[in-house]
Amino acid sequence: MTEQKKRRIVLKISGEALAGEQGHGIHFPTLEKVSGQIADAHASGVELAIVVGGGNIWRGGRTVAKFIEEPTAHYMGMLATVINALAFQGTLEQAGVDTRVQSAIHMEELAEAYIRRRAIRHIEKGRVVIFAGGTGNPFFTTDTAAVLRALEIEAEMVYKATKVDGVYSADPVTHPDAVRYSELTYQEVLQKGLRVMDSTAISLCMEKRLPIVVFDMTQPGTIARALKGEAVGTTIRD
Repeated sequence: MTEQKKRRIVLKISGEALAGEQGHGIHFPTLEKVSGQIADAHASGVELAIVVGGGNIWRGGRTVAKFIEEPTAHYMGMLATVINALAFQGTLEQAGVDTRVQSAIHMEELAEAYIRRRAIRHIEKGRVVIFAGGTGNPFFTTDTAAVLRALEIEAEMVYKATKVDGVYSADPVTHPDAVRYSELTYQEVLQKGLRVMDSTAISLCMEKRLPIVVFDMTQPGTIARALKGEAVGTTIRD
């Protein structure tokens, strides 16, 4: 009898989502709850890698551009993702999950350098790999980093955890009549200008036919349900 292949997925978590109600920095009770759900899903046999953003610590905007060059601001954002990744590693391991942090920016004292084959081997051994440092290059978002890593490790899907229960035709906070989509195609996302991921990430998913699921991580148990394959949020595919 052949062994059933495990689901291998990439979970993209925005840095802002880790700030909790305080709105900035790391809200450790939130991080602990998220880590508990990830541990639950991982225990069910899901092979998992995480890409985390850094917006709760650093966001380079127009005001910042008056003082420092844009590439420098991007590198500062990449360093913020390393801080979040190390925090995630701590709470996940307290939840009983073996982890490895791999960074696209070399910092041997804190994290492994990103090496594709090593990342895959960690995942095959049952570890959760946390990818930090974005792509290692300025001008690329952590959304694009999540898609790139998913393709490199041969994941079957990218899950984007947000604070909204899917993709809407407009911002549901300012537009109460906004329509929530259960499914979309990549072309529809691009043509409608929907703010799901940046256009580079969406275009790459479309080219490689990599599905995306956008869901609300703030509802109790939603992360675990999503990672186990239950229908949540909005699915984007061909």
